[in-house]
Parts: sequence; C-alpha cells; structure tokens
Amino acid sequence: MSRVRRAPAALLLPAAAAVAFLLVPLAGVLVRAPWPDLAARLTDPAVTRALSLSLLVSGWALLLSLLLGVPLAWVLARTEFPGRAVVRSLVLLPMVLPPTVAGVALLSGFGRRGLLGGVLEDRFGVTLPFSTAGAVVAAAFVSLPFLVISLEGTLAGLHPRYEETAGSLGASPLRVFRTVTLPMVAPGLAAGAALCWARALGEFGATITFAGNLPGRTQTLPLQVYLLLQDDPEGATAVSLLLLAVALAVLVALRGRWAGAVRDARPRPGTGTPADDAGTAGTAGTPEGTGAAGTPEGAGAVEDAEAAVPPAAPRAAAPPPTSSFTPPSTPPSGGPAGPGEHAGAASLRAEVTGSTEVCLDVGAGTTVAVVGPNGAGKTTLLRALLGITGRAAARPLLIGGRDVSPLPPHRRGIAWVPQDGALFPHLTALANTAYGLRAQGVPRARAHREAQEWLDRLGVGRLAGRRPAALSGGQAQRVALARALAARPRLLLLDEPLAALDQTARAHVRHALREHLAGFGGVCLVVTHDPVEALSLAGRILVLEEGRAVQEAAPAEVARHPRSPWVARMLGRNAWTGTAADGGLALPGGTRLVAAEPLPAGSPALAVVAPEAVALHRGRPAAGSSPRNAWPGTVREVTALGSRLRVLLTAGAPEDGSGGFDVIAEITPASAAELGVAEGARMWASVKATEVTLVAL
Repeated sequence: MSRVRRAPAALLLPAAAAVAFLLVPLAGVLVRAPWPDLAARLTDPAVTRALSLSLLVSGWALLLSLLLGVPLAWVLARTEFPGRAVVRSLVLLPMVLPPTVAGVALLSGFGRRGLLGGVLEDRFGVTLPFSTAGAVVAAAFVSLPFLVISLEGTLAGLHPRYEETAGSLGASPLRVFRTVTLPMVAPGLAAGAALCWARALGEFGATITFAGNLPGRTQTLPLQVYLLLQDDPEGATAVSLLLLAVALAVLVALRGRWAGAVRDARPRPGTGTPADDAGTAGTAGTPEGTGAAGTPEGAGAVEDAEAAVPPAAPRAAAPPPTSSFTPPSTPPSGGPAGPGEHAGAASLRAEVTGSTEVCLDVGAGTTVAVVGPNGAGKTTLLRALLGITGRAAARPLLIGGRDVSPLPPHRRGIAWVPQDGALFPHLTALANTAYGLRAQGVPRARAHREAQEWLDRLGVGRLAGRRPAALSGGQAQRVALARALAARPRLLLLDEPLAALDQTARAHVRHALREHLAGFGGVCLVVTHDPVEALSLAGRILVLEEGRAVQEAAPAEVARHPRSPWVARMLGRNAWTGTAADGGLALPGGTRLVAAEPLPAGSPALAVVAPEAVALHRGRPAAGSSPRNAWPGTVREVTALGSRLRVLLTAGAPEDGSGGFDVIAEITPASAAELGVAEGARMWASVKATEVTLVAL
C-alpha cells in the first residue's frame, strides 16, 4: 500500500481557505433558512407559480438544447471543417459572457428591432421579448454550451471504429447515429443534459434582461428570489435553499461524470476457458448485461510489432477441411444483395492510389492474406476499399463487375471486421449479428432467425443472449465474423482478426474461419502478421512494404522464394539483402555469401537461408570442409522453440557486435550443451552454398 504524503503547510493552508471560501456562503443559507415555516413559504402561491414556470421554461430549454446541441456536438467531434475553432469558441462564449450582456445580445438578435426579431414578428407573428418563449430562448442560450461541451468530449472518446463497422454492415449514417452512436454516448448525453437543465433552471440575468419579470409569464424561481430579497429576505432564503437542493442533487447524480465515459466493453484476450473459445463449453461466465468500463483506443488499431527474433518457419499448410458453409445463391446483378437474398460469387478489381498504391485483380472465392511490416499500408488498404480514409482511395473499385467507388461505404456490399471485432457493447450477440440484416431492411423476426443460424454455424449460438462484456476473446471474434457474414457481403475485410487472442483461442477461431471462408463466394482480404494464418487461410499472399506491393503469389511460392526480407523473417528464415556478385552475394560491410545458383552480377538480391541449415562450431571449420560460408560471431540470445533451441548470433563482426549481421540457427539442446552455447559466447556459424537461395529484387 502506498504511503499518504502529508501536504506542505504552504499549500494546505490556502487549500483549506479555498474550501472555507466556498462553504461559508452555502452554510449561511442553511443557518439562515426559516426552518419552522419552510413548508409554508415554499407552498406560497407566488412561489409555486414561479416554480411551475421554472420547470416549464427549463424543460423546453433542455428540449431546444437537445435538438440543436446534439448535432452540433457530433459535428465538432467528428468532422474537420474550416473555422471549427471559431465555432467552438462561439459555443463557449455564453458561458463567459456576463448574464446581462447575454440578455442585451439576445435583444439585439431576437428583439423587435433585432436582426431576426422583426422578421419573426412580421412574417410569423412570433414575438420573443417579454414572453414565456423569450424566457425559454434566454435559458437555452446560456445552458446550451453545457450540453455541447459535455457531449463533444464523450464523442471524442468514442472510437470511430464502431460507427465505421456499422456503416460497413449497410447502415446509413443517420441509422448509425441513432442505433450506435447515441446509445454508446448515453452517459455523456445524460450528464450534459443534467447540467444543461440545472443551468436553465437557475438562469436569471439573461432572462430578466430579454424576457422581463412578468408574474406567470417570465417570472421564474430565480427572479422570484430577486423580488423576495426586497421585502421578505427569509422567503428569499427559503426559495434559495430549494434551488440549492436541486443543484446539489444534480451534482450527486452525476458524481463527477462530466464527460460521460464511454463504455467500451471489449472482451479481454484469453478470457474464458479454451472450451469457451471453442464454443463447446457450458454457459459459465459473466451474466448477460454485465458491463465493463474501458478506455477507448486513441487513434486506430495498432499493428503488432515485429518480434526481435523471428518465429519458426511454419510447416506446409494442410488443405482446408470440408466446409459446413452452405454456398449462397447468386445475387441480382448490379448491386449488393437485397433483403432476403444471399450474396453470391463476386470478383474484385481495384486500383488503390494515395499513401498505398496497389492494383488488385482477385477471382471470386479467393482469400488474400495481406502481410508486411508495421506502417506498410495494410490497414490503409482495407480502409481505402471501404471508403473511410482520406489517405488512399480505390478508383475504380469493381466488385462482381460493378464499379462501387462512387457509392458511400454502407452501399458498397463490403463487410469489415476490425482487429477487436468492434461488437456494439449495448447489443447482445444476437442483435449484433442481426444488425446488418436489419440495416438492409430485413424484418426483425427474420433477421434474428438468420443471425441465430450464423451463430450456430460458428459454434456460439448458445451465447446469443450475452453482451460483448460477457464473451471471451474467441467467442467475440466468432460473433464478429458471424455478424460480417450475415450481412451478405461480396467483399470481406478482416484486419488481424486473431491478433487479440491467446494461442489456444487463436487455433480454434482460425479453424472456424478457414472452414467458413472455404465456401465464401466473394473475396476476402485478411491482414495478418502470423505466418500460420497467412499460409493456412489464404489462396494468395500480397506483400506490402512502404505502401507498395513487392510480391503477390501463392503461399507456397512466397514461402519458397520470398521477395521481401520482412516476409522471409516472418517465415522464420534468415534474410540478407545485398548485391549479386560472382558466385553469390556481396553483403554490406564487405562479407561475401557464396551460393550454388548465383544471379547476374550487379543486381540487388535477397539471400534466404533456413535456420536449420546454419551449423555452429566452437572454432573455425577446417579448411576444405563442405561449408562454403563461415563467419565468426557472438551469441546474443538463446530461446527455446519446441524441442529445439534458436540461437541468434551477430556474425562477421568483432566481439562488440558492431558492423555485423544477424544469423539465426536452430540446434538441439544436446548440441547446445556440447558446444557450450550461451549468451556472449564466441562461436563460428557456417552455411553450405547449396542451402543459400538468392532472389532478385
């Protein structure tokens, strides 16, 4: 337990004085309140009339603020436009204006001789000054900023991936706002509305200046306090106590939730048992409806960093198992499948330009794994196809032979599954899965029936009533996939769908994904850093580096002849770039690598060597021995890899490792013990020329 530090006296005394400064006036109201006849004073007809009018004015002011403030808060939080800072300053201005100045401003704008007041009176017969409607306008003018600022902060904390995912499922922007945005920012909206109402209830200066102090028409409770102070100070104190109680009740109800934290109920990776992730266990877990407050992500999905030591080379992928997926029927020509129809076979042709430049020509029923280092443009490619980024654009974008690039995202027939699935936390698994169908106009009963069928196919049908917070990571990914497939897309975009899962859950979900993609009639693009996923899920692999395609080929071809050092290392190979020279490859630093099948001299090339082809020696291999390549090096790291050890050396350099290149070798524990392999040990590494594969770049 951390110790509680005592505050320095130089700070403690002013802080205590500040508390006393705020507390003394409030305590004075409590002490001077006429407690014996408080009820009689508060039930006085003049007071009750003013209270009724205050509730009426503050209620209408809140409604007006909601109608105007909610859209304004969304625009400020979600869009970029010239003058946004000026608009935000205008929103804040009523909060800092003196109340009487606010009243004068209202008279100048909406008075009979104001900018709009004359027009309202002449054309519509509406007179705002010195009327109840004027009191409503005055109260809304000073209270609107409280709603806008609170809600804007909440909207800024809501990651756009939820709205983008809803749009990819076919929901129009207005439907997304109504069914996803508003429910998820409800705490912030409630907090802003409470503050707005409390401020409108206590408004005085702008009201008396713009609407006057007319009993029964504009004389609200604060104005009644002002009048009572002149003739009945105790009555003024009693009414002030009532307003103080209301303000205190609002603050207690909010309990500091000024910005209304968004409930971002993402399942934690690895939660639940492996059986749960497989979809075969019982219903143990968090009850339905359990929420988990989380911190929204800052700025988009972050790709996994490349490991310091590349993973082991995967074994050849087994052919996908027979799919239980029922191939859908062919959709009508000219667009995405309509309600009650299934999306059929559809090819993909696209030319992506911008920060990512890729030409895609993919046949129907093909899954493409998109791989590459961090920042290569993989996620940007998916977002460009969906039409939700300004960094790149896909024009033309032909899906099933139809150019959908002019269409908004919700009409393109593309379903997107972001890294964490982005399940809507306020909806159950069944409602999440049915969301795309409902957005496309499918009746509720039919949409829920089809959604249940998809959940059953993916082994999570028994979890239909749970909300995302009550699902494990593997279960949530299955629901997210079911939701995307249920929306009948012709192009399916998966952004590292298994990255957030532990190894056990990843294996289960990968198997289910491979099984159902085998029968998918459209095109699927899967972004991944995992070589096992790339080789087992995809029929083709697209390698991106710095926003450009460096290789697109079948998985077996990429595994045999990777044209990217990053891919070679991802596959667990040694990869060195250099210049082809007589007999092999010249590496930076002067080291020469001998290869059995050299390339034409002078061309840039990549040398690929499997770790198991690297031999380690205590000393320099004897002259005339079979290895043609041998270098001294220093062991930097030893890690276990199943039943073998992976040894990382910095070769071709002095003991400090400067100027060398990394070599990875795989040896048995017995060989490591015999050779005395340990971090910091000096050893020799050798590779036969026949084990070196050169690839022209």
